[in-house]
Amino acid sequence: MNRQIPAFIHSLFPGITWRIPGPGKKIYLTFDDGPTPGITEEVLSLLEEFNASATFFCTGKQVQKHPDLFLKIREKGHAVGNHSFSHPDGFRSSPKKYVADVLKAAELIQSPFFRPPYGRMRPGQFKMLRREFSVIMWSVMAYDFNPENTPEDCFRLVRQNCKPGSIIVFHDTKQASGNLFDTLRLTLAHFTARGYAFPALLPGLVS
Repeated sequence: MNRQIPAFIHSLFPGITWRIPGPGKKIYLTFDDGPTPGITEEVLSLLEEFNASATFFCTGKQVQKHPDLFLKIREKGHAVGNHSFSHPDGFRSSPKKYVADVLKAAELIQSPFFRPPYGRMRPGQFKMLRREFSVIMWSVMAYDFNPENTPEDCFRLVRQNCKPGSIIVFHDTKQASGNLFDTLRLTLAHFTARGYAFPALLPGLVS
């Protein structure tokens, strides 16, 4: 199973970040759709165990519900990104409503980064949002949210598709929790043993 984004798709969206080129062996871990009590804390513990940093693309709705957990992410030194307020599908939303949802989240999530829910965004939405945000996609999807997968399946996807500069997507949600923790531990252990570092996203790293 290999359902990563085909390379030709990247060329259709100039200005979007799919990976972070640069020297050294670095992988960028990202987590979507949280924060989620009982899930995000465990992710934070695993990251601390491996001295790894990450970027959490949070929804405004979850941040509004769990502000202390959002604060904990930042206090631990991780980066955060805007993942919209209510997780709308860009293909089914007008540009005006879509952008309004993202800006509503921005009131709670002060970040220069935005990741579209489902990875879906119309050109008009992108054109409006890129004035305010660096749009961050990914180069490797763990598919931890798919109940048909096992942690070994998810890790195999990550291991086979990762290379220096890759941006990996996990999900700190209840739906993904059956795969998330074991997959993340396997990923951290495997790439740490091979000399990789796990930095958070910084504004200077992306366009």
